[in-house]
Amino acid sequence: MMGKWFKSGTPWIWMTGGAVSLSLIAVIGLFLLIGWRGLSFFWPATVYEFSMQNEQGQQSVLIGEIYDQEHVLKQQLIDGGVTGLEDYPESLERFLIKTGNREYVDLDFQWILETIIKGKKVAHDVVVFERTKNGNFYGYIDSIIEGENKLNITKSDLLNELNGRLARALEFRDKEHGLLTGDIGRINNDLDRIRLKQRKLELDGELTEQKITEFKASSDALRAEYLGLENELFGYRDQAKRDSVVVKDMTGRLVTMPLSYILDFYQPNDMNFMQKVGHWFHQVYKFVSSDPREANTEGGVFPAIFGTVFMVMLMAVIVTPFGVVAAIYLHEYAGKNNITKFIRIAVINLSGVPSIVYGVFGLGFFVYILGGSIDQLLYPEALPSPTFGSPGVLWSALTLAILTLPVVIVSTEEGLSRIPSTLREGSLALGATKSETLWRIVIPMASPAIMTGLILAVARAAGEVAPLMLVGVVKIAPTLPVDGNFPFLHLDRKFMHLGFHIYDVGFQSPNVEAARPLVYATSFLLVTVIIGLNLAAIAIRNNLREKYRALEH
Repeated sequence: MMGKWFKSGTPWIWMTGGAVSLSLIAVIGLFLLIGWRGLSFFWPATVYEFSMQNEQGQQSVLIGEIYDQEHVLKQQLIDGGVTGLEDYPESLERFLIKTGNREYVDLDFQWILETIIKGKKVAHDVVVFERTKNGNFYGYIDSIIEGENKLNITKSDLLNELNGRLARALEFRDKEHGLLTGDIGRINNDLDRIRLKQRKLELDGELTEQKITEFKASSDALRAEYLGLENELFGYRDQAKRDSVVVKDMTGRLVTMPLSYILDFYQPNDMNFMQKVGHWFHQVYKFVSSDPREANTEGGVFPAIFGTVFMVMLMAVIVTPFGVVAAIYLHEYAGKNNITKFIRIAVINLSGVPSIVYGVFGLGFFVYILGGSIDQLLYPEALPSPTFGSPGVLWSALTLAILTLPVVIVSTEEGLSRIPSTLREGSLALGATKSETLWRIVIPMASPAIMTGLILAVARAAGEVAPLMLVGVVKIAPTLPVDGNFPFLHLDRKFMHLGFHIYDVGFQSPNVEAARPLVYATSFLLVTVIIGLNLAAIAIRNNLREKYRALEH
């Protein structure tokens, strides 16, 4: 009986199903773990006030969040130089406290032992300030200053008044940012274009006094406009700096902070559950929509999201036609000989080449040879400053297109091989040419396979980091590859990438503890972006499959 059961193959079916189930559980579990560790960072944590006393009897107060806690052996502490632990048990608890106030403390993350904690309470009325630099600040609001005058406001009205004045400061700062990236950016771009035009005419020997006069007049007009905008810019900055808030920190020191340096503030200990949920959504939104700060350890990742999606879409536009054309040639036109077999083996072997090798190839061929030649031919006036002869988003997309090309070729060729030869013969018998047959019958029916190859290419390209480090990705990009200045799409610019952002925050950050949750959050976001791109491609593939299913019958 048992022998028949094994011969029927049922055990192997169950084993295969079990292995697939375990794999799915592991992948989903890992995804949920990354999501939990990353997204919980945005939840408003409780802020505690610790009363402490060291061995010499000196008392102090520490305000901060409990970031982590662990049990440690007493002997391990003694070996590390801690004294006065003779009367304590063999295992002691210690807490990692996130204190903020980075400019006034040595470390904004501190380990404290339970032996020096004399009291711990929830710090009601404490306010957490998010700032443009030096991280968060924890303290109690003392007063508000307008200019040099302290406002006479009751304690109960301080928060409402601060909220209104912060909104005003943020409005002026947004105007300042819009002016810098808008009209002032346009003027700088126009001045640079005038300089390059003049340089080009000079190199061609066509620069006349009339042209010099025209260029000077245009430049003077732009500079005059710039001076007016500069005065407006300084006015916005002065208005944003008008108000300040005075905060008492954990040492009792009164600290004055201009509102122009404050992004947001909240009282985590005085929020109810629904307010915390709203705050969590607000923080997640800021994370995906704002620019990074503090060497990428603070702020958001919008430039990295934009750079990742933009580069992958550009790569998809490049790799799809080349992959499809190569597969059509190999399957429909190439002879069935040893050369064709060798080409197929070479294509398959390309999939096993380490990605960093593609990066070296992209740097040597695309950047130095192709980009340098383009600069010599089309942009000689910009030299020695390179235009396309330096790493950029175009060369990154081309490098990843070559890296993923074998996947698209193999998938497309498999799709072509599944199309019955009778369809080709019937089309030819009805008078269609071979190219018409390919364009109207074969390629539409193979489009689901083409989309499958594109899905696999996108999944691999979106997570690649090593080649991008050589051909275009940077830690912080000053501008996006797309803006309002002609030609609007700047393929020569460097860009940010979620994968490289994870590497930079996780391994190059000077503040490891602060960077750890951002690594999880960015990893979760990268996986989400990849899933989103794949789901979009899968939806298109399924639509094409349904559309051309009737041709198979």
